[in-house]
Formats: sequence, C-alpha cells, structure tokens
Amino acid sequence: MATNTAIAHDESPRMGEFSRLIGVFFEPKKAFTDIAERPGWVVPTLILIVVSVVFISLFNSHVGWEPYLHRIMDNNPRMQQLSDEQRQQTFNLQLRMVPIFSYVGVILGLPLTFLIMGAISMGIIRGLLGVPIRFAQAFAVMAYASLPRVLLSILSMVVMFLKNPDQFDLQNPFASNAALFMDSEKSSKFLYSLAASLDVFTLWVMLLMAVGLKAAGGKRLSFGGALFSVLLPWAVFVLCRAALAAAGLTGS
Repeated sequence: MATNTAIAHDESPRMGEFSRLIGVFFEPKKAFTDIAERPGWVVPTLILIVVSVVFISLFNSHVGWEPYLHRIMDNNPRMQQLSDEQRQQTFNLQLRMVPIFSYVGVILGLPLTFLIMGAISMGIIRGLLGVPIRFAQAFAVMAYASLPRVLLSILSMVVMFLKNPDQFDLQNPFASNAALFMDSEKSSKFLYSLAASLDVFTLWVMLLMAVGLKAAGGKRLSFGGALFSVLLPWAVFVLCRAALAAAGLTGS
C-alpha cells in the first residue's frame, strides 16, 4: 500500500498543450517543468511563425517597404558615398529582395534561431557548469520561452494601424525599449543599438529561458547559472550588432 501511494504521489499529472502555452505566461515554473520532462518545439514555433507572417503581410500592405528602405539608406553613411544612380539601383534591388527574404527569414529563421540558441545554452551549461541537460530540452525551452513575442507582434500591429504609415518604425514597432528616449538619426549608432536591445519583451523572454533551463537542469543547476547561460551569448550578440551598426553595416 505504501509503495503504491509513493508511486501515485510521484506521477504528477501531465499538462495538455493549451495548458503549457498558457502556463508559460501565468505559471512558468510548472509549465517548464512539464516541458523539460516532455520536450517539444513544434506548436510554439508554428504559433510564432504564423503571427510573424501575419505581421509582415500587414506591414507589406498597409505601410510598404519603400519608406523603410529609404530610411535605412538615408541613415547609412556608406550609401551616401554612392552616386544617385547607384543608390537607386541598390534601392530597386532591395525592394525586390527584402519582401521575399522577410518571409523566408521568419519561416526558416525562427526554428534555426531556437536551434542555435539551444545549442549554445546547452554547451555553456554542460561545458562550463557541468550539468547534463539534453539538447531537446534546451531547444524546447527556447521555443516556449519566446511566446511573449506573440504579444509584442500583436501590440505592434495595433500601433501600425494607429500611426501614420510613414512614421511606423519596423525596427522599433512598439515602444518597449530604452531607444524610445533617443533620436535615431542624431544619437550614436552604437548606443542607439544597445538601447534598442534593452527591451522589456527581450528581458521577459530571457527570464523565461532561464526558468526553463533551470527546470531542465534540476537541483544541480541554479537559476543564476541558467540565467548566465542565456545572458552571456545575448550580451556578445548585442555588442557585435552595435559594433556593426556603428560601422554602418546594418540598419540599426
């Protein structure tokens, strides 16, 4: 009788997929414990892809790529060194290619990003912290932890239709980061890129990633260690992107 009671106590009820999705927002510890036990990535990834495709489609029809590309080119010192004919040729080429690659980037880029992020975090946790977590767990954590970006996309779509199309900033569609208090044209490109990276939704996602990785690592992995495995590659990425922006190699 005692043995049966112990077994029944150890077998916690599994969460359904809908409960997992909702739990990420309201009960992240419970949700990620279940995700770590039964890792999967397809459902959250599909949700993020669908919402992102809808966002791009609405941007394409309501705002258009012309004002965005003009703003990027006008703020790029390298483009100012070209002749008017060369700039027009470059603009025409980008206007043909960017809309196509925006969809390809979302459909292929999202799962690839989760794969790379999961591999890096797993490598840090296993290699530096000595905690054996599985790649499937890290991959699933990255996908589910990114769900707050669905809310960001929805809010951005609302802003898109509330603002004048010419004033909508695709790179900063919803004012949720420190770049809100800076002038994108007059401020240092390096500092502006750093400020844009200090985003409420990004920080939310990273905290969820840490919660998920902690659940995967169990008692051997502290929350601080899990957060370190997320913050370190993010900081390297942000600094590299800011350096590229300062060099005029990106639109940020």
